[in-house]
Amino acid sequence: MLHLQNFSIDTCKRWVKTVALALLLLVLSLSFTPVSHAKRPSSSMPAGNAITDARALLRFALPIDNKTVRELQMSLEDIGNHIRSKRWGPISSDVSKASRILNLRESDILGSIPEAKQPEAETLVARVKEGVAQLEKAVEAKDREKVIDLKAKILGSVGEIEELMVTEFPFEVPAKYANLPQLKGRATVAVETQKGKITVVVDGYSAPVTAGNFVDLVDRGFYDGLPFIRSEESYVLQTGDPEGKEVGFIDPATGQYRSVPLEVLVRDEKEPVYGITLEDAGRYRDEPVLPFSAFGTVAMARAEADPDSGSSQFFFFLFEPELTPAGLNLLDGRYAVFGYVTEGKEVLDQLKQGDKIVSAKVIKGKENLVLPQV
Repeated sequence: MLHLQNFSIDTCKRWVKTVALALLLLVLSLSFTPVSHAKRPSSSMPAGNAITDARALLRFALPIDNKTVRELQMSLEDIGNHIRSKRWGPISSDVSKASRILNLRESDILGSIPEAKQPEAETLVARVKEGVAQLEKAVEAKDREKVIDLKAKILGSVGEIEELMVTEFPFEVPAKYANLPQLKGRATVAVETQKGKITVVVDGYSAPVTAGNFVDLVDRGFYDGLPFIRSEESYVLQTGDPEGKEVGFIDPATGQYRSVPLEVLVRDEKEPVYGITLEDAGRYRDEPVLPFSAFGTVAMARAEADPDSGSSQFFFFLFEPELTPAGLNLLDGRYAVFGYVTEGKEVLDQLKQGDKIVSAKVIKGKENLVLPQV
């Protein structure tokens, strides 16, 4: 990473603070500052409102093509748009739609599940049906907290059903990146910090090279003991700079600096764009499958001038709705998002520059990591 003094961070901060909220909602993003390599200090989703829930983003990012299960999912996700204002009419309609889908079109859902996984899928569908029946009663009683709790549990089961529909990796990674680790699926990483534990779900379906690099480094113990080198309130929390003069990972097998390409999968496309920002490619309106719209978005840092200079440094995006409107963010398409924090968001709020990662471990999905052949 380059020294942070090369970037106009303070200028951007003053700009954001002096512009009214109404104007903030009209521009792409006023909280943007480059997220570059840093030295230790000497530093298919639905149209409409942007989704800000990490688990929902991960569900929508799964490479599946079953319209029925997506309709079921969206009817349940939509409850979140109405529950805060207690709009019980639309909520009731969403639940009724989910119930109809489950009762009339269950076979459409199960039809996309491989035979060997049918028993597991049937169990999950039964669980969803039971949950929706309970949800109907909670909506009728206008029990807001129970509705929120049931919605989360049911959607968790829906997500498991959707994962069973993925039978193979959806595309071929370009041969030029065969020398890099790749994640052919998903993995879950537990990050223990001095302030508490963070759980990250890493998505190789959308960013296999970036995700593979990260999971490989976690598995090597690379991040254990490393400090957070940059903390910008309501913006980023960054780490991954090793001790010594290097700003990234040196592969002990080759003695070479490992760099990974910028990798962005665009919605409705089958494989990622590599080596160029969407802006430089003239694709201003394209929407990444993994956007910067959730608190705890995880992405690779890189040198501003070189899209393919990512290595080990990464950052958590500290999404702040009032400052960076969801879906209107200049970070999208400029940095490779490879996952989201699903647990421990309160820990991110507490971590500051100088705090350390105690350990990072792959707790699920390590079998999806494909290492390059020597």
